[in-house]
Amino acid sequence: MDAIARYFKFAERGTNLATEARAGLTTFLVMAYIIFLNGNIIAKPLGLDPVAVAAGTALIGGIMTIAMGVVGNYPFALAAGLGINALVAFTLTAKGLDAKGAMGVIVIEGVIITLLVAVGLREAIMNAVPLALKRSIGVGIGLFILFIGFANGGLIQSGCSPFSKVPLPACDGTLVTMSFPDTAGQAVFIIGLFLTFALYVMKVRAALVISILVTTVIALLAGVTSIPKDMVVSANFSTLGLGLQDPFQVFGKLGLIGAVLTIFAIMLSDFFDTMGTVTGIAAEAGLSRPDGSVPGVGRVLVVDSLAAVAGGLGGVSSNTTYIESAAGVAEGGRTGFTSVVTGVLFLLAIVLSPIALIVPAQATAPALVLVGYLMFMQVKDIPVGDVEDGLPALLTMILMPLTYDITVGIGAGFISWVFLKVVRGKAAAVHPLMWVVSIGFVIFFAKDWIEAILPK
Repeated sequence: MDAIARYFKFAERGTNLATEARAGLTTFLVMAYIIFLNGNIIAKPLGLDPVAVAAGTALIGGIMTIAMGVVGNYPFALAAGLGINALVAFTLTAKGLDAKGAMGVIVIEGVIITLLVAVGLREAIMNAVPLALKRSIGVGIGLFILFIGFANGGLIQSGCSPFSKVPLPACDGTLVTMSFPDTAGQAVFIIGLFLTFALYVMKVRAALVISILVTTVIALLAGVTSIPKDMVVSANFSTLGLGLQDPFQVFGKLGLIGAVLTIFAIMLSDFFDTMGTVTGIAAEAGLSRPDGSVPGVGRVLVVDSLAAVAGGLGGVSSNTTYIESAAGVAEGGRTGFTSVVTGVLFLLAIVLSPIALIVPAQATAPALVLVGYLMFMQVKDIPVGDVEDGLPALLTMILMPLTYDITVGIGAGFISWVFLKVVRGKAAAVHPLMWVVSIGFVIFFAKDWIEAILPK
């Protein structure tokens, strides 16, 4: 026990084994919903077995969370990233990629990000980005996740076609409209939503897991879901290796330029998604510096980058650091031992993966809404009264859910922040790396025009 205490620096961070173990259990209970939720997001669009997605989600999440604890020594847990998995499910499939091609993109961009970490560029860019933008990225992802939750619950729908530019014949002209609760599925979602809220405000540690399981029972009783007659209670790892089966499919489908721009877009999302989470949780734990930077963040970024590769190889989408790690921090978690405990529990939870066949989207959607709120709370630390920070932050936060694209929000925020600095005569205050990244985003937004003028 003394060796564990010394390795994880318990005394230095004012903690102990019992506190760290309790914190790890808390983080797992708050995060365990992703085992069921990830399949509800990516399985159908990618044509995957939801049980295999659930098992792979638990396996990869467990391995990478343990790695974060041992290597990074921070109480950060990892799993399939919400937001990134939606991008994989909707954006990449819309481009004609199948599961092998989509996961191949994740592997490629993960390898690139890992190389950028190896040369110190990811950490340098992370430190160069203004704190307001880092936090607005986290808030924007939260709003995006919340939006997906309401959509999966069936409570809000598009007034026109949800994933097409061609309006439905009965289009009423609105972009988003409320669907009056007139189906059993919508009723189940609303019940689950209030149950989730109640459990959370009552500070029940396993609030999300309990709400998912109870709402699933309600869905069974209401006929919204059913228990498959041929369900086998055993783990299924058929998604493992997907990212290597056809990793370069994107080049064949989209051509060189289209593939490069697509990989670049996914990479940008994965590159920056961790910023708000790591900065916010480290600050909450009292482990960050006054300027918001995180000591030893390079080790954290190495594990986070490799987790992207692992998620693609495992066929479960990019794995990333989770905002729910804040639950463990609130319980006193201050070291990587918290993550080790969480990771071990994820591995043990693999046996729960067959339950994914029973859990409907209406049962996991309330968890998305609450997670969205938890990420949204970072908005209180954004100086919205200062137009140089507030306006770019607003564009970052609002464009993610409105465009269903994390990258669009991040890009708009970066470009507008640099633009406002230049207009106000403060160009010298813009870090050189902010110029480089912002120019990269300009290229991203102009990719269709660039593809059109380039020789075929």
